Amino acid sequence: MTILHSLIFGLVEGITEFLPISSTGHLILTANLLKLSSSEFLKSFEIIIQLGAILAVVVLYWKSFLNISNLKKLFVAFLPTAIIGLALYKIIKHYFLGNSSIVLWSLFLGGFFLIIFELLHKNSIANGGVSDMSKISYKQSFIIGLFQSIAVIPGVSRSAATIVGGLFLGLDRITIVEFSFLLAVPTKLAASGLDLFKNAGTMSSSDIGSLVLGFVVSFVVAMASIRLLLTFVRKYTFIPFGVYRVLVAVAFWLILF
Repeated sequence: MTILHSLIFGLVEGITEFLPISSTGHLILTANLLKLSSSEFLKSFEIIIQLGAILAVVVLYWKSFLNISNLKKLFVAFLPTAIIGLALYKIIKHYFLGNSSIVLWSLFLGGFFLIIFELLHKNSIANGGVSDMSKISYKQSFIIGLFQSIAVIPGVSRSAATIVGGLFLGLDRITIVEFSFLLAVPTKLAASGLDLFKNAGTMSSSDIGSLVLGFVVSFVVAMASIRLLLTFVRKYTFIPFGVYRVLVAVAFWLILF
């Protein structure tokens, strides 16, 4: 992997991690566009590089992680993904990651679902709902976690799944988007930590250098991406992201197949 590859991956990760369009899916498709052959390191890179974007959440929302109630709810929401991710780690790593067909179908179907959900969803942008994280119940946290666990399938999008789950439960847009930001921290830390534990010994010094560069770029870009998404959801629905997902899926089908 070259320096340019690491820069591109860092940029893609930073932009897409918190948008409902699947960062993992975009990293897999980016690897295809760059004609990088699938390897254990590339799969690990696509998982571990997400830590850069996660650090952006910690920097911007560090006060939220000092709230014990928030931490308890995040733990409850994290449990479903932790259990499923650990149980299916080998299947996800060897059969899902790097599979462009799974990514494209997930993007395509998920895009249509997002559009339809927004058209049917009664909670308008200006309308209320649960408007404070302190008012999210443990039951709601667990259900949001169940939605998130669907995103072990590349292309589904962790943020899309949690946001749809939160809106379905009656949370307002800003609240569920911010909860999704926070929930990304334990989820991605666990996934990256597990992968590092299993594969760190196989990485060379150049591999580690590529990871560090991608990490830094994704962190810087994610800082801006988070702010832009919060500005966007105050004025618009997620329909444009649904349309984007469908168009990207169709475009890559034409390019790759």
